[in-house]
Amino acid sequence: MELNLLTAISPVDGRYRKQTAALAPYFSEFGLIQYRVRVEIEYFIALCEIPLAPLKGFPKEHYAALRSMYTNFTEADATWIKDTEKVTNHDVKAVEYFIKDRMLALPGDMSPFVEFIHFGLTSQDINNTAIPLSIAEAHREVILPAYQAVVATLDAYATEWKEIPLLAHTHGQPASPTRLGKEIKVFVERLNRQLDLLAQVPFTGKFGGATGNFNAHQVSFPEINWPQFAAKLHADLGIKRSQYTTQIEHYDNLAAYFDGLKRLDTILIDLSRDIWQYISMGYFKQKIKAGEIGSSAMPHKVNPIDFENAEGNLAMANAFFEFFSAKLPISRLQRDLTDSTVLRNVGTPLAHVVISLNSLQRGLGKLELNNSKIQQDLEDNWVVIAEAIQTVLRREAFPKPYEALKDLTRHHGKIDQAVFHAFIDGLAVSDAIKAELKLISPFNFVGRDEN
Repeated sequence: MELNLLTAISPVDGRYRKQTAALAPYFSEFGLIQYRVRVEIEYFIALCEIPLAPLKGFPKEHYAALRSMYTNFTEADATWIKDTEKVTNHDVKAVEYFIKDRMLALPGDMSPFVEFIHFGLTSQDINNTAIPLSIAEAHREVILPAYQAVVATLDAYATEWKEIPLLAHTHGQPASPTRLGKEIKVFVERLNRQLDLLAQVPFTGKFGGATGNFNAHQVSFPEINWPQFAAKLHADLGIKRSQYTTQIEHYDNLAAYFDGLKRLDTILIDLSRDIWQYISMGYFKQKIKAGEIGSSAMPHKVNPIDFENAEGNLAMANAFFEFFSAKLPISRLQRDLTDSTVLRNVGTPLAHVVISLNSLQRGLGKLELNNSKIQQDLEDNWVVIAEAIQTVLRREAFPKPYEALKDLTRHHGKIDQAVFHAFIDGLAVSDAIKAELKLISPFNFVGRDEN
C-alpha cells in the first residue's frame, strides 16, 4: 500500500493534509534533512570566515554554490541522503557525505577543504541547531500568525458586540447581566497576555562538540574563541546558543515554549466550550452552507462541529506538549538517545494546533447573533436585578436590604418588572430613590463599558 492521503496513518498527514501542508517544510523528514544541510553549510562558511588557516584558500565565490545545496534542496537530494543512511546507519553522517560529494564537484581542487565539513562536531551540534531553528521559523511563519488571526477575529467581534446586553450565568444559573463584547474581550486579553509571555521564551540550541566543551575544536585550534564563534553562528541563524550544555541542549526553553502553547490552547478550549454553550442556548445561530449535513439521522440539526473539532485537536496538542515539556529536559548524564526519537514528533502537536485554529476560524465565521433570544432571556430573568436593588438600598442605609430581596425572590412566583415595581413602591424610601430603582432593568444593569 503506497503512502497517500488515504493510506496515511496519522490524520495530520491524511485527512487534514491540506491544512497542515504549510508545516511540512519544517517538520517532515525532508525538512529535517534540509535544515541539517543548512546548518552544516553555514558552519563551514563560518569556519572559512574566521578564517581557519587550512581554509584560507577556499574560494569565497563558492559560497553561493554551497548555500544552493539547501536553498535548492530537492527530493532527489533527500533520497540520496536516505539511501546513504542505509549504508552508514547514521542520518547526520549521511548529510555530511552528501555535502562532501557535492563539494568535490565544484570547480577547482576541493580535496583540501572537504574534511572541514562537520569538523569537530557531534551529531547533536547539527540536530540541536537545526531543530530549534525549524521550530523558530515555523512559529514565526505559520504558528504565531494562526494564533494572531484568531485573536483578531475575536477582537473584531468584541467591538461589534460591545453594546449587546447578555444574561450572565454563574454556576450555570442566571446572574448579573454582562455585555457580549466584554465576554469576548476576556478571551482577547487572556490570549494576548500569553502571546506576550511566549514571546519572551528564546529558541535556544547547542553547539559545543561531543560533551559541550569544544574538546576537539580546542585541541586543534586553541587560539580560537570557540564559544564566541558558536554564539555568533547561532545568532546569525536566528536562535540563541545555550552556553553550558552536555552533548545535547537541555531543552528547558523548548519546554517553556510548549508550556506556553499549552496555556494558549487551554484558553481556546475554554472559548470553544463557551461558544458551544452559547450556540446550545440559542444565543448564536450558525450560517448554513448549501449541501452541508449536520446529522446523518436528524435533518434539522446544524451541529457546532467546528468548535468540537477545535476542542479535540487542542486537547491532542496539549497532551503532546505536556509530555514534551516533562520528558525533554531529562537525560542521563551527558546524554541518552530518548530526546532524538521524541523530537521527531514535534510537528505532530503543532499540526493539531493549526487544525484547531483553522476550525475555530471557520466556526467563528459562521456565527450569527440571535439577538431576539438574548433579549428574551433577559426579559425572562428580571430576578437578576435583585442584586442592584439591595445594593442601592444598602447605600441608603435601608435595614436588612439583602434579606428583603431574598424574601421577595425566593418566595414569589414569576418575577417580572411589575413585581419589582410593586415591591419598590412599598419601600420606605424617598420618591427619588424609588424612581432611581425603577430605572434598573436586566437590559441596563450591565456594569461599566470598560474595566
